[in-house]
Amino acid sequence: MSAKFGPAGNAENFPYKSSADAPRWLKELGLDCYEYQCGKGVHVGEETARKVGLAAREDGIALSLHAPYFINLANPDPEALQKTIGYITGACLVADWMGATRVVIHSGALMKRTRREALDIALKSLREVIRACDGAGFDHITLCPETMGKLGQLGDLDEVLELCCVDQRLVPCVDFGHLYARTLGELDGAQAMERMLERMEEVLGEERARVFHSHFSHIEFTQKGGEKCHRTFADDGGFGPAWEPLAAAVARRGWSPTFICESAGTQAEDALVMKKAYQQALKRL
Repeated sequence: MSAKFGPAGNAENFPYKSSADAPRWLKELGLDCYEYQCGKGVHVGEETARKVGLAAREDGIALSLHAPYFINLANPDPEALQKTIGYITGACLVADWMGATRVVIHSGALMKRTRREALDIALKSLREVIRACDGAGFDHITLCPETMGKLGQLGDLDEVLELCCVDQRLVPCVDFGHLYARTLGELDGAQAMERMLERMEEVLGEERARVFHSHFSHIEFTQKGGEKCHRTFADDGGFGPAWEPLAAAVARRGWSPTFICESAGTQAEDALVMKKAYQQALKRL
């Protein structure tokens, strides 16, 4: 087993109109996976979803799906929770049509609460979400709570790992760019990457940690808010985090995570850069 690499959605240089053509294109590039984007809402028909899924199976491209960005597990309002459940089960339905095995969900916002208060609400909400997904027949789809990049959001690494302890089926979506941004550049370099992987294994055990889901890109941040925007590998502004230390750490462990590149418009070509660096790290072992 080895790590998988692919883009979040369709890059600027995607040469086709339909996402059903994405798996073939990604295979030709030498990539392995594709994350279908429903960040602005789940607006995918069954016919389109099944076409994407069929193409992915034919070309050997693993699929995941990003649920709507506005999901907030930390909102205690019962009506808001029902909306959140609807967003996530709707995303799972499309994922099921496609044959996608993972659905990424945002952790939420603090909403002027302490981090502990927000996390306790999110833990309770997530249990309700899992019950609803199981009841709807989506127990075979893995939910992936994501680490977040803004200081006012729930979702540092420990918070996401605690969310994943709600159920053994949950797998973290560790966005290393987000963690870099929310720590104002602190989580970068070989030692930081090693510490994060070690923490994941400590909390989740190696079996789950070794197959974690991940987003990666360079990110610009502000001192007051954290994440500002995604950048590309070609940007010369000194944006991080660096990819090579993480590639080396994952290769050395023999883990097989899924890396989804979220570069701003160049996510496919940067995913290929990531894969080649990872393969070089394997060769050096």
